[in-house]
Amino acid sequence: MREIAVVAFAQTRHSAVDEGQSEAELILPPLEEVRAATGLRKFGFTCSGSCDYLAGAPFSFVSALDALGAWPPISESHVEMDAAWALYEAWVRLQHGDVDSALVYGFGKSSQGDLREIMTLQLDPYYLAPLGLDQVSFAALQASATGADRAELDEIVRRSRADGRANPYALDLPDPTGEEAEVAPLRPYDIAPITDGAAAVVLAAGDLARELCERPAWITGIAHRIEPHYLGMRDLARSASAADAARAAGAGKGDVDVAELHVQFSHEELILREALELPEGTRVNPSGGPLAANPVMATGLIRIGEAAARVMDGTAGRALGHATSGPCLQHNLVTVMEA
Repeated sequence: MREIAVVAFAQTRHSAVDEGQSEAELILPPLEEVRAATGLRKFGFTCSGSCDYLAGAPFSFVSALDALGAWPPISESHVEMDAAWALYEAWVRLQHGDVDSALVYGFGKSSQGDLREIMTLQLDPYYLAPLGLDQVSFAALQASATGADRAELDEIVRRSRADGRANPYALDLPDPTGEEAEVAPLRPYDIAPITDGAAAVVLAAGDLARELCERPAWITGIAHRIEPHYLGMRDLARSASAADAARAAGAGKGDVDVAELHVQFSHEELILREALELPEGTRVNPSGGPLAANPVMATGLIRIGEAAARVMDGTAGRALGHATSGPCLQHNLVTVMEA
C-alpha cells in the first residue's frame, strides 16, 4: 500500500441562508486556498461529491467544474453522495501508483428547498416512501430506540454549538432552549441546521506529501461499510456498519486524540462513540461538528478535513474522521490519520 496523506484542507464560511452564489462561485475560494497551500495548480486526479436533487438539475456537478478551469484537461470523477466518498475514490486512485496527487471537493446548498423532502426523494424513491416518513422521522425512531436521556442530548448540542461559535467557519447558534419536539423525542436543536457551504482537500502520496506539507496527516486506515436499507432488519440502537468500518480501518489500534463525527442528530453521537469504541479522553467534534454547520454533501469531507487539520497543526497525533450516508447511520466511512 502506498503512503497517502492529507496535505491541505479548506472550507467556506458556511451560511444558513442562500447568499446568491452559484455552485462554482461557492467552491472557488476553498479550491484557491488549497492550491495556494500546496503550490499545485494541476492534480493527477480530481473527484467531487454533490447532489443533483439539492441543485434541482441533472449533472449539476458539471457546472461546478467551471471553478477548476477548462484547460489543461484533467482526469476527473464524481460521486452522487457526500464528498467523503470522493476522498475514498481518490485514495484508491492514488494506490494505482501512476499519479501522486488528488484534489477532492464537495458542495451543497440546502437553503434552496425543503431538505427533508429532498433527501427523501434522493435516498428513498421506492423502498420506504409509501410510509410517508422522512429522515427526521427515521432519526426520531432511532433516538427512541437508544433511550437517550434528554439532559445528555442537550449537553451534546450545547457543547457542539459552543465549539461552533469558536469556529469561524461554522454558524453562530445560541445554546439550546426548551423548544417543543419537532418529531418526538427530537427537538429542533437536535437536528443539524440548514447550511450552504463547500470544502476541498488535497491528497498526496509518499515523497510529494512530505514536500508539500511540513506535517502531513497520513491515512493509516480507511474503510466503509453499509447495512440493509430496511430499518426493520437493523438494530437501530447500534451501528454495526460503523463498528465494522472502524475495525477495518484500525481505529482501535491506538489512542484517538480527536474524532470528528458526522452527527446530523444529537443521539447519533452516543451511538457512534460506542460503535467506534472511542477512548474516554477523545475529544469529539472540537469544530462543533454538523450540529453547528451541515453543508450537505460536504459535511463528511469536512469531518475528515477537520481531523486532518488537527494532525497537521500538531494538536493531535492521531485523529479519526467519520462520514455517514442514508437513514439512521446506514452507511459509514471511517478514516484514521496519524502524524
